Amino acid sequence: MNRFSHVDNDAQPTMVDVSDKAVTKRSATATTHVRFPAEVVAALCKQQFNTTKGPIFQTAIIAGTMAAKRTHELIPFCHPLGIENCKVTISMQDNEAVVHCTVSVHHKTGVEMEALTGASIAALTIYDMCKALSHDIIITETRLLEKQGGKSAPFNAS
Repeated sequence: MNRFSHVDNDAQPTMVDVSDKAVTKRSATATTHVRFPAEVVAALCKQQFNTTKGPIFQTAIIAGTMAAKRTHELIPFCHPLGIENCKVTISMQDNEAVVHCTVSVHHKTGVEMEALTGASIAALTIYDMCKALSHDIIITETRLLEKQGGKSAPFNAS
């Protein structure tokens, strides 16, 4: 029977009980894209991706890492996890910043939400640091790319 994992038998919201699950290594990678207008890309390249607020991508990497570690404080039914590794990378591809966030842990539950949160907050930080140049910045294509470990793994987006 297929049903949502965060709803109990009485259709009430609930945290998933992981007490009987085995501890395994689990990892997840998420991505999101930040699309800039051409004039913003030109300005960023001219300024070497720095603003008066500081270095854009380095700040976004820190923000994404902090967010991944605090996902359980933001999303009600996420378990608090002692994240063992979080790597946020950002690269420019044409007029887009492509953010990847990979999170890993040895635990009873996966880290998909942590990876998605890390990538999303990194993208929002890029937006925040660039919005003085334009509000026509689009955050798009936020998705899980892959997942390892646990019952529903492996997952690889096609």
